[in-house]
Amino acid sequence: MKKFLKWLLILSILLFTILVIVGFVLHEPKPAATPSPEADAVAQKMMAAVDKAAWDTTAIISWDFAGRQQYLWDKERNFVKVMWGERMVLLHTKSVTGKAFTNGKEVTGDDANDLVQKAWKHFCNDSFWLNAVVKAFDPGTSRSMVETEGGAEAMMVSYESGGVTPGDSYAWILDEDGLPTSYKMWVSIIPIGGVEFTWENWVTLDTGAKIATLHKSAVFDLEMKAVKGAASLEAYGLGEDPFVELLRN
Repeated sequence: MKKFLKWLLILSILLFTILVIVGFVLHEPKPAATPSPEADAVAQKMMAAVDKAAWDTTAIISWDFAGRQQYLWDKERNFVKVMWGERMVLLHTKSVTGKAFTNGKEVTGDDANDLVQKAWKHFCNDSFWLNAVVKAFDPGTSRSMVETEGGAEAMMVSYESGGVTPGDSYAWILDEDGLPTSYKMWVSIIPIGGVEFTWENWVTLDTGAKIATLHKSAVFDLEMKAVKGAASLEAYGLGEDPFVELLRN
């Protein structure tokens, strides 16, 4: 047993050392960023490429985030249904309040609040991956033109506030039409700077808004599945209001 634990310790130290070396090799320092009108113009071109005006008319949207969480988002009323496993939360995104259910039964008290907060964190992350492009001018953001390692010019959006991870920055790499092909990330939850994810497999919603459904990286991929959007509950195909429980508060 002692010999097994000794080898386990050695392997753990070796694995940690490899991860540290890999992280050091892959790490890209965050480029110096100075907000500018030029960057604002590029950001506007990027949002036009995905038709932000059409996104603003998209009242209802649903998607499956990498097979982990499923969403039905009522953007007009700031309601979202968040589902994962046997759990479901009806969330009000402005007040971060809502109702939680496990196996169809309502949860109350601290357990309900914990599920609501978890649903909020899921939603902040997963809705960003769904359409981070249209958040380039959110309150608390700044935009700068930067040069990433390898010489690629990019438009960096820095988030000083908002969501659950303020302080993160994303350097968007665009094609000639302003459509994103990838971005590099400097975020608090990833210790390696400059991790790159693609933005590809674009689909067009019924409203005209464009959504990238696949994000590839050197480590893992994220896929947005079953993406569907419409201008109203009726156009989406919902006969009944899925958020009636929230309206009873």
